Formats: sequence, C-alpha cells, structure tokens
Amino acid sequence: MGTPAAKSAKITIDPAFTVGPVRRRTFGAFVEHLGRCVYTGIFEPDHPQADADGFRTDVLELTRELGVSTVRYPGGNFVSGYRWEDGVGPSEERPARLDLAWHSTDPNLVGVDEFAKWSAKAGVEPMMAVNLGTRGTQEAVDLLEYCNIDGGTAFSDRRRANGAEQGYGIRMWCLGNEMDGPWQIGHKNALEYGRIAADAARAMRMVDPDLELVACGSSAPGMDTFGEWERVVLTETYELVDLVSAHQYFEDLGDLQEHLSAGHRMDSFIRDIISHIDHVKSVKKSAKQVNISFDEWNVWHASRDESKVPSGKDWPVAPALLEDRYSVADAVVVGDLLVTLLRHTDRVHSASLAQLVNVIAPIMTEPGGRAWKQTTFHPFALTSRHAAGTVLQLAVESPLLSGGKTGDFAALSAVATLDAEAGEAVVFAVNRSAAEALSLDAAVAGLGNARLVEAVTFANKDPYWHATADDSTSVLPAENVSVKLDAGRITAVLPAVSWTMIRLAVES
Repeated sequence: MGTPAAKSAKITIDPAFTVGPVRRRTFGAFVEHLGRCVYTGIFEPDHPQADADGFRTDVLELTRELGVSTVRYPGGNFVSGYRWEDGVGPSEERPARLDLAWHSTDPNLVGVDEFAKWSAKAGVEPMMAVNLGTRGTQEAVDLLEYCNIDGGTAFSDRRRANGAEQGYGIRMWCLGNEMDGPWQIGHKNALEYGRIAADAARAMRMVDPDLELVACGSSAPGMDTFGEWERVVLTETYELVDLVSAHQYFEDLGDLQEHLSAGHRMDSFIRDIISHIDHVKSVKKSAKQVNISFDEWNVWHASRDESKVPSGKDWPVAPALLEDRYSVADAVVVGDLLVTLLRHTDRVHSASLAQLVNVIAPIMTEPGGRAWKQTTFHPFALTSRHAAGTVLQLAVESPLLSGGKTGDFAALSAVATLDAEAGEAVVFAVNRSAAEALSLDAAVAGLGNARLVEAVTFANKDPYWHATADDSTSVLPAENVSVKLDAGRITAVLPAVSWTMIRLAVES
C-alpha cells in the first residue's frame, strides 16, 4: 500500500458545504422468499444454533454486525404472487404453495409474524411490500390492519390470537414490485399500475395517514419504460406517496475496468430519476417533494449458472439460487455504490442491499453448518458503523477513466461524513482504476484541529480472490500505512481496485 502512484487526485473538505444528513435507512437490506435466503438462511429450526423460534443465531449475530437498519420483505418478484394469509397461524395448518416467480415451493413456515419476530431480534426496522400483481387494494388494507392495528378488528384480533398482542407499527410499505417488468406476475402498464397504486395508497392512508409509501419506479435504467413509466405513475400517485423505488444491479462481464464504473452508472441513474420526479412535481405545481427508495442494489452476476432458475416438473423447496461468490473487486464496487448513495442523501432517503443471506448476499450459510462473511460484508459493515452526522459536499479533482462501454468517469470516488457531536469525520474513498494506484491529497484544514484515528484499505493483488467457508479471513480491510495527516492535509496512496476508510478525530 506504500507503492508510489502514477496518477493523483485531490479533494477539499469543508463543513460549510453539506449534502444532507446521513440516513440510517441507507443501510437497509432485503429478505425475499427466494432460494435459501429464508429457509436455511435466516430460518433453520434444526440447526445447532437455532433459537426457540427457529432462527439461526449465527446469522442474527452477523446481521447485527453488518449494521443493517431496515429489511424489505417478502419480495421482490415473490411478492407479486404471495397470499400473506398463508403465512400466519399454526405452522402445521399452513399450505405449501407454488412460487411462480422462482419455480419453487414455499412451505409458508415463515410469514409476517415470524418476520416481525426476527426483525425485533436483529434490531432492524421492517419494510413491508404488498402484492399488487395478483391482488390489490383490499388485500393491502387487510395486511396493514393485521400488522398495525392493536386490536378490536377481525385481522388485528387474528394477529393477537397468533401470539402478538400489540401491532407491529410498520411504517414503510412498498406498493408492489417491479410492475413494469414483463417477468412480473400481474405485470401492468404504467397507467394500470399507477391507478391501482393510487387506490391502494388512498385506502392504506385511511387506516394510517402517517405511513411512508413507496411507488414502483421502473425496474432498471435500461428498461424501455424508464422515464415515461415514472412520469405516468407519479402523475397518478404524486400526492399519495413519499418515495419512488429504484433497482439496479451490476455484473462483471469480463471487463474489470467497466465493472469498476458501477458507481458512476448508479450516479447517472439517480440523477435521471430525480429529473423525472421533479418534472412531475413542476407540472403539478406541488409543494411536496417525492424522493427515492433505492430498495434493490448490488453486484449480481446474473448470467452465471448460479442464477439459472429451476424448470419443468420439479418445484424444490429452498433451492440454491443466485448464490454468487463475491470477489475483492465486487466488494470495492459495493463500497463505491454506498459512497454514491451517501453522496445523494438529499434525495435517496432509503436503500436496500439485495439480499441479506445466501442470495447475492454478504452473509453465506451451510445448511446445518457454518455461516461466514463474503468480501462485500466488510465495506458495508464499516460504512454503516462509521458514517454518521452529515454528508459533506466535496470538491474533487480526479483523472478520468474509460471502461468497455462507459467513458470519462472519475478514477476517484469519494464522500465524507462529519459527526460534529461525536467529534469525528470519515472519508470513504474508492480507486476505480483496474491497473494503477492513485495518490490522494485531501485538504481538511476546514475541519479544524484533526487527528488521524484509523486508515484501512480493502484490496488484494488478486482482485478476484473470494471468501469461502474454509477461508473468509485471508483478505480483510487492513491498515494503510501510507496515510499521513500533516498541516491540514491528508496524503495517501490508494491501490488499484481498492476501498479505503480514513477516520479523523476533529475539534472545531
């Protein structure tokens, strides 16, 4: 990490220039009834480390260490065919159902009540999605009543009979999932979806006007529907919802430099979404500000064998699906995507890493066996732990790079946070170059008296190294001895394909 860098970048940090608050909901995750995320992931009653409710305590411990704030549930594509009533009541009476989204069988041993119990144990805020694919307004209101009304009605008393005396108080609700996607059960055009989402939102707000509702945005920036979908949907729902969803995944298709441009591409997507939201706001002359819930994001190598969904007459329970093994480079990309989300904290008010366990996840498990951390665990956990207070607007000078399809993006991706109350500032910096180290010069005199507390970098001479159950600790974030603080300036060498965190104690 002390190798001289061929290129240099500069940043200036001044607490007078801010973006917005660090939002705990930026560090959300996602649990879907897909593959082994639920069964043998968070829930495995026969596991040696299962608690009395069947939850794997090793996974609970890792979830808390990861620093997850919210968890979106139960989908994802799964939700568009889901009958929530199947997952409540005595487990022995629950029906097994075909899951059309992932060609599997769901035994319904985990449902709303189990998820609420697990969320409480994990210390996370639940974020619930309703089925607007095969179902609609009535079912959404019924589920809301079951979850949030304390008692005295049919569905709330049913929940109490199932063991939960008080309502769960779930505040965030997703109005369906990826409804513009032709793969989605109950796929709709923009006007069809906009009207059913508006109907569901109005009815749900009659039950509780203070809910935070998320309308489906387009499923990806490459969709033909993107932009026009947002315009039509928000025209129908603008005054009824608080957030519009964004989903984006990134894959290494053999061009590492292109893969490392993911943060730049996410940044462009967010800026486009903001433009579409604000266009509708302007046309409606509305005083309300709708923001973004980036509630699916990650590296997902979707073209690999791990993502091939079962077919034919076999409908397995909890098959191994989407179980990507993440490399150091993938972890650097994940760290960069978090940097990007933080840089847009003024408009991105919630985000969900998809997903939490086994399915394109930072946490992996063996059925009946071990749990371990993938490479992507580390930048997420450290950013969640140390980003606090206010996101600062940086002045950045950086050389430019070009990938296979993406040209002219900055080699340095960086963000800084300042927690004035705790007296700590943190710089998160990514060197997106696939080949060259980058020298960093950061002017921090504006922070006042500063002292270097910690500097760690995640990198490896083999950017394709990945963790396994047998070896998940050979490559970890390690001290970057090149980082120096002198006379109000930080100097550092950032290796190629690297994520770095620099923590400062500050006295204004």
